[in-house]
Amino acid sequence: MKRDSGYSTVAEQRKQEEKLRDTVKITAFVLVMGLLVFAALTNSVSRYIQKIWETSGYFWQAKWLKLYCFFEGREWSIFLFGAALVPSLVFWSFNGILMVADVTGKPAFITRYRIQLGKNDPVDTKKLQQVIHTVLCNQFFVSLPMLMSMFYIMKWWGNTFSKELPTFHWFLVELSIFTLIEEILFYYSHRLAHLPLLYKHIHKKHHEWTAPIGVVSIYAHPVEHILSNTLPVMTGPMIMGSHIASITVWFSLVLLTTSISHCGYHLPLLPSPEFHDFHHLKFNQCYGVLGLLDYLHGTDTLFRQTKAYKRHRVLLSLTPLSESIPDSPKRAECNPPACSACTAQ
Repeated sequence: MKRDSGYSTVAEQRKQEEKLRDTVKITAFVLVMGLLVFAALTNSVSRYIQKIWETSGYFWQAKWLKLYCFFEGREWSIFLFGAALVPSLVFWSFNGILMVADVTGKPAFITRYRIQLGKNDPVDTKKLQQVIHTVLCNQFFVSLPMLMSMFYIMKWWGNTFSKELPTFHWFLVELSIFTLIEEILFYYSHRLAHLPLLYKHIHKKHHEWTAPIGVVSIYAHPVEHILSNTLPVMTGPMIMGSHIASITVWFSLVLLTTSISHCGYHLPLLPSPEFHDFHHLKFNQCYGVLGLLDYLHGTDTLFRQTKAYKRHRVLLSLTPLSESIPDSPKRAECNPPACSACTAQ
């Protein structure tokens, strides 16, 4: 028995080393491709494209100066507009369209792409009202005070209110760093929230929706909203001392992508929400955003055995992936978080 245990330990270590090597290879591939794209943008062949970008840069610089003058240089007003108002408008505009589809079942162009067939068809309006109330409370009474603190940190630390916008290439560098920091902080804080005690008193609220909808993305206990939703997103810009324009784009992208990952629809040309939708369905898989840490820690093993993993890609046609890659028929009704038979569907 001891010898078998030793062999098992060695096998597990080798498996972990293989995962680590694979993760390093994926990361290296992404970095190399990024460098190649960057080089392509700066060589002589792409000078014409670069000129177009420079013209666009002058356009946005002029718009930024007009906005700066409109607010008469009042930094708090500029920060509130860029870090709070614009991202909120992006969030509610996108989710407003989705909520119409959730409640009415129309238009069919959206609802035919539903991931969990038969769920939220239509959505329970009483539950939806509760979600909207909680989301608004989180935005006004949690996010806004945190943004006030962020404002003073950025004013002291960064170049946030410069009259000159950052270059596009520098913003891409910032975006990469923001994404990496968010992935690390969100993965570990999210996985921590699944510990029995924290899950029962804090994270369970978010998981009331086993088939999520877009607005559920920030439907959470205030403590979770601080530690998992807000801090991982704010930390990158604070470390980098980023310009308010970069912060505005980053916050808007985050709210848009998290809404897509919760929306319950695998729509054409948009990022795949299958990864996080599977997390809501099974509870103990797919904790991160990008999936790199899940792969490294083995918290996506069951997901990789499912049809959902095969569907986890950008849809480039009008045929729903639930039709082209359908789930296998279930043998019997079961409890989603505990059932191992359904994880291979």
